[in-house]
Amino acid sequence: MGRGRGKVEVRRIENSVSRQVTFSKRRRGLAKKARELAVLCDVDVALLIFSDKGRLHDFAAHGSSMERILDRYERYLLCEDRDVTEDYPEESQGNMSYDHIRLRSKLEALQKSQRNLMGEQLESLTFREVHQLEHQIDSALRKIRSRKVHILLNSIEELRNKEAFLMEQNSILEKEKAALGESLHTTNTAASSMAVAAALPNLNICPGDSDEPGRAAAPPGAAISLPWWMLQPPAVSQRQEQH
Repeated sequence: MGRGRGKVEVRRIENSVSRQVTFSKRRRGLAKKARELAVLCDVDVALLIFSDKGRLHDFAAHGSSMERILDRYERYLLCEDRDVTEDYPEESQGNMSYDHIRLRSKLEALQKSQRNLMGEQLESLTFREVHQLEHQIDSALRKIRSRKVHILLNSIEELRNKEAFLMEQNSILEKEKAALGESLHTTNTAASSMAVAAALPNLNICPGDSDEPGRAAAPPGAAISLPWWMLQPPAVSQRQEQH
């Protein structure tokens, strides 16, 4: 009499490659079984699978949609929690509509997820849920850091462009300043020359004597004529004195 096959212990596969291969095979086999169950028994079947990396794999039986099945599932939970029969899903405590109840439930789920992301109310989470939450936070941190680096690089590039623009403007101002200084120097030099020329008397040295008979005196501002004896050489003047 042969021995019966012993119970195989199911535990986590440590090798990541083997674990991924097994996951792919078992996932396809599970989807096949769900499809057969939906056809043979005429039931709505939906599968939701999250990998260890947080990737979603879903399956809805032929003739159904994941959205319709999930909507029916949420309706059932809401009616069950509020003691409302499935024949009257629109009625609930406080005469609120079903859509209102569903939206409020989604809001509560989002608020709970937000608190979990903030590190709050983690006591009710399983190991898998904590692992997925850690993966989500790590992914968000990578995106945030990438965005931060992108913003910093853009800021540095913008500052470099501003620096180049200011240096160009400074060079233009320096050239204009030098040209203005040269122009002012030229103008001041010309004005000084004209002032000196206007201050000096106009000496027109020519022989003649204002005391000669019949010669009129020069008007003010006219050229000055020197006497004839001031123009004679010294030797001539001495001979005249001896005579």
